[in-house]
Amino acid sequence: MALDPLLSPDDAQRLHESLLAIDYTTDAVLERIGEEGQAGLHRNISLPADLALTGGTSTMDALAAAIRLWLLQRPAPRSAIEGALPVDALLGAGILQAENDQGEGEQLVAGIDIRPYGSPDDGASGWLVSDLTPGFDHRPVTIGPDYVLGASPASTTLAQVTMRQPIGRALDLGTGCGIQSLHLARHATKVVATDLNPRALQLARLTMQLNGLDVDLREGSLYEPVTSEAFDLIVTNPPYVMSPPSPERLVYREGSFEGDGLVRAVISGARDHLTPGGTLQVLGNWAILRDQPWQGRLDAWAAPDCDFWVIERERLSTFEYIEMWLTDAGLHQSPQWEQKYREWVDYFDRLGIIGVGMGWLTLTRSERDNPERRYEEWPWAVEQPVGPAIGRTQQDLTTARLPRPDLLASTFTLADHIVEESTGAPGAAGPEHIVIRQNSGLRRAIDAGTALAAVLGACDGDLTLGAIINAVSQLLEVDAEDLTLELEPRLREAIRDGFLNRIDS
Repeated sequence: MALDPLLSPDDAQRLHESLLAIDYTTDAVLERIGEEGQAGLHRNISLPADLALTGGTSTMDALAAAIRLWLLQRPAPRSAIEGALPVDALLGAGILQAENDQGEGEQLVAGIDIRPYGSPDDGASGWLVSDLTPGFDHRPVTIGPDYVLGASPASTTLAQVTMRQPIGRALDLGTGCGIQSLHLARHATKVVATDLNPRALQLARLTMQLNGLDVDLREGSLYEPVTSEAFDLIVTNPPYVMSPPSPERLVYREGSFEGDGLVRAVISGARDHLTPGGTLQVLGNWAILRDQPWQGRLDAWAAPDCDFWVIERERLSTFEYIEMWLTDAGLHQSPQWEQKYREWVDYFDRLGIIGVGMGWLTLTRSERDNPERRYEEWPWAVEQPVGPAIGRTQQDLTTARLPRPDLLASTFTLADHIVEESTGAPGAAGPEHIVIRQNSGLRRAIDAGTALAAVLGACDGDLTLGAIINAVSQLLEVDAEDLTLELEPRLREAIRDGFLNRIDS
């Protein structure tokens, strides 16, 4: 059931202008609370930032009051923001709430969170509206089932992983507070955002209003709100937590599916909602089952004519996974801890789950006769944002699959941020290893050897790949055809992995 907007368009516009006027922006806030204040907030402790705001005095301007209210979840005097923010409208919407007079004038507290959001790598900066951060200053908290999460490590990771080339239509599936739509609106002509939780849509609407975005918000589960529609890009960080069935489930993180059924439904249902060449990007997790390779399970989720690329960034034991999510729910100091823990253990035992994979899943409606299926375990550091590198994958894959005559007749240049590293024993005649390494994207590396390193190093856009191989064969005094056969599969891998850029003829 759709909920009424928190603020009218006029009041939302006034709030937008007021937040700008008091400089309630990321840079100004970070400067105001200082490094110690920032470090405290990362620990969910507000006092260092609060001390930085006033220097221990009672003086408080509008910016300090806004920071205190929303970021620190502490009371602030109404007098500090009267005239600077539309206080009556905020009180009427429950965005702010009045406390009892404490002898210093009326005190206000935050009912929901409005905080600056900065994304310098793509310019998707503004404000996010969500529920207040739970467990702040170690205060006991009960999270309601319709809780709306703000920016989280998962949501910011998805934003950095998302492709960023210009597109027509994008779908933010399970929008929550609207953070992905904030990014999608930078490169998509039309953005549709859906959520099963009416309260999430209510807060996301205010997020869109404050940022001046025209996003089509729709209520419903999975693809129900977009039954007959297709998109160039779908992004989602679905409520993938594999918790035991419970009427008290937290909608922002837990679905009603068994095990990893929700992520499976997102993947298996995507093909018909993608335009030809369109892509679904998911940040989620999946079950590792006893005596069953995870790659085969996930492969069955993808439609036969789709490319499917899964990168496992982390794997947790069932115990690590359970402890993480029970703590996230605020149960780490609760008498329910052991009971809930045992329920989760029994649930995983019944389903045969022995671990949980966590990472990125990318499905593309490539409509190839022989689609690319790739499953990687990649726990190493990457260079964020990695979205641009992922966005070029389809083009690189198509080039890597060219027939041999076309491949050898093509010219290439090394991609940006490629470096060569040589290692060997001191005094040796030559290096023992020649490594070609990316300093961007996934930061892959190739242990190349002399011949491959020479071919890659000569790719400067002047000679065709075939001509370079012939030249290297003469230098190494080997047969050109034999060298081509030796290097071809490795060159195709290098192209697929983004080491080479093909120059259009």
